[in-house]
Amino acid sequence: MLTIVTGGSGSGKSAFAEDYLLRIGEQCQKYYIATMQVYDEEGRKKVEKHRTMRAGKGFYTIEQPVQIECAAEKIQEPSGNNAALLECMSNLTANEMFMPEGILQEDAVTKKIIAGIARLNEQLTHLVIVTNNVFEDGITYDETTMEYLRAMGSINEKLASMADEVIEVVVGIPIEIKGKGRTWQCR
Repeated sequence: MLTIVTGGSGSGKSAFAEDYLLRIGEQCQKYYIATMQVYDEEGRKKVEKHRTMRAGKGFYTIEQPVQIECAAEKIQEPSGNNAALLECMSNLTANEMFMPEGILQEDAVTKKIIAGIARLNEQLTHLVIVTNNVFEDGITYDETTMEYLRAMGSINEKLASMADEVIEVVVGIPIEIKGKGRTWQCR
């Protein structure tokens, strides 16, 4: 089952996604697929915050900032009873798009990531992906940033199409966009 959890910055989407995975994957081997590359103190603090959030919850962490399909090889029991939380799509997209060799074009990065997610999803009983809403601020950025945002938008659309569930978190409140008609309880 593929679930997409989306929302704006600081919306509570990460906490919801983690809690959700713990509930649906209670009897599963749990993986946390971390995509953030740490470049500075702010990044280190963000990583530490997420590690603290999931401490003692039984997650096995896979650091996979690029080539998300390689995370599938690190799943201990492929096609077994496994659940993973991928945090987050915006970091993965930036890492894949802005490589030291140059910028990967929007279509190429979209195809690469979607193929990698499909491969990863085959190995799991449950995959929960955290992603960000884009284009909601109404600002026009430089062309490189706009290409990144277009890639994110395209990836989000394709993931939503593949997903069994899409949940948007707004100010900590989960709103089902696509799924089984569940009623969510906030913590």
